[in-house]
Amino acid sequence: MTSATAFDYIIVGAGSAGCVLANRLSEDPSARVLLLEAGGSDRHPYVQIPLGVGKLQQHKMFDWGYKSEREPNLNGRHLEVVRGKVLGGSSSVNIMVYTRGHRGDFDRWARAGSIGWSYADLLPYFKRAESWEGGETPWRGGNGPLGIQWAKKRDPIVAAWLEAAREAGWPLTEDLNGEDGIGFGRVQYTIHNGRRASAANAYLRPAIHRPNLTVRAGLTAASVMMRGSRATGVRVIDRGQTQQLTAEHETILCSGVFGSPQLLMLSGIGPAADLRAVGIAPLIDLPVGRYLRDHLTATLAWARLEPSPFQDLLRIDRATAAMARAWFLRDGPATSLPVELVGFVKSCAETDVPDIEFLIGGGRPQDARTWIPGIRPRPPEITSLRQVLLHPRSHGSVSLRSADPLEPVRIQFNFLSDPADLTALLQACRLGLEIARQKPLDRFRGRQIVPRSGGEGDAGLEAFIRETAITINHPTGTCAMGRGPDSVLEPDLAVRGTERLRVVDASVFPDMPSAHTNAAVMTIADRAADLILGRSPLPPSNA
Repeated sequence: MTSATAFDYIIVGAGSAGCVLANRLSEDPSARVLLLEAGGSDRHPYVQIPLGVGKLQQHKMFDWGYKSEREPNLNGRHLEVVRGKVLGGSSSVNIMVYTRGHRGDFDRWARAGSIGWSYADLLPYFKRAESWEGGETPWRGGNGPLGIQWAKKRDPIVAAWLEAAREAGWPLTEDLNGEDGIGFGRVQYTIHNGRRASAANAYLRPAIHRPNLTVRAGLTAASVMMRGSRATGVRVIDRGQTQQLTAEHETILCSGVFGSPQLLMLSGIGPAADLRAVGIAPLIDLPVGRYLRDHLTATLAWARLEPSPFQDLLRIDRATAAMARAWFLRDGPATSLPVELVGFVKSCAETDVPDIEFLIGGGRPQDARTWIPGIRPRPPEITSLRQVLLHPRSHGSVSLRSADPLEPVRIQFNFLSDPADLTALLQACRLGLEIARQKPLDRFRGRQIVPRSGGEGDAGLEAFIRETAITINHPTGTCAMGRGPDSVLEPDLAVRGTERLRVVDASVFPDMPSAHTNAAVMTIADRAADLILGRSPLPPSNA
């Protein structure tokens, strides 16, 4: 903590991007860096111990508590949205699955105008981030701050699912983050030395004692201070009092897909008519918040015929002992998670990048409940297969409810508003059912639970999707970079029409990657630090 109010760089949001930037910018000892965070400490055992993620998400701990508006194409349901409100942001509450994205995703960004963000440009930064337990290769890094390891569980059903995928005609891959990354392969996690490898643990904690880095938590950013088109700092609310903090070089918004557009709009930067409607005088008319996209998922499930090791672990005495062992000794079964297999596949040969993800495991940590023999019965055994639509055509929006910075934004995903998305997700479910019917799963697979038997025709699957599909919590695009009129940011992540103001988080993605988003966010932040400091970017890779 400090009473200083003037800095060179102010970073708003200590999430996946903000922690990386705080580390990299403060490497320059002459740069005074302030990192602001609305949440608090990430020291809770449920954050640090990987198995604690179930409790985090069940009880909405360290979470912003967002819900979408009613989704008209999903039976009018409100969808829960998980976003971390804590040091490390969503990297402190997510499922820790590490996937970068296909090289074609980033090359597509560059072709569309986001110059400097191709796969060749980003690969050196992915490698610089990683401390991959498989070691250095032309495609992987072995000495970075971010610890990455293979899934450690050994549930026998995983081998059966893998063989079923192969028999259904899908390719297998040794490393989903390697040279190609298409097919079914073992999950990789951001876990290191028995702890969650969040952005806070990997990047912020090693830099926290630098004298030129200040971290202030528990504050709400109210707006960016603007002098004409130049950003001069931020207004914050601290225990009910408003304070002005000055940035002499740059103000950098890292508040995420919902927080960064909210701050821009509160500052008069956004769709002019929408701002006037809530009493904010427009300063710069930009399509802030207009192109929200997310991955939509539908989950198939079957009764499981053999007991699962994960449910064995969740007996209350075993779970308690495992959490204690993980906390004090940093090893044991609580330091890994039950999702062991993932597939990124092309539904047809004509697609350039994977368009469907399959997530397979013995159970989901979010759904886990401890049980007590004779008191709280062991839950029914299930096995599940999640189909994820990686490149939706539908898009939604983020908008202000009012000019009050303490009021949450309005989130409208508009899932399935483009009919092609329903067609694609229906096809993904059919492909998933085909995998699940393969012979290697016969000894494990019991009756189908969802959709119920007889609901596998087009009408039944469509009803199932509309009733049960949810976001997998990979929102992007509300402050997209690029060159056209739909872009909020220039390719260097500067807000168009402004000076000394940038956005660095998943909101800058021009479209969805074929992956979970956390790895790409940290990598983009790493390269953004070089742009901000005027350092030469790492040379592009020829791998």
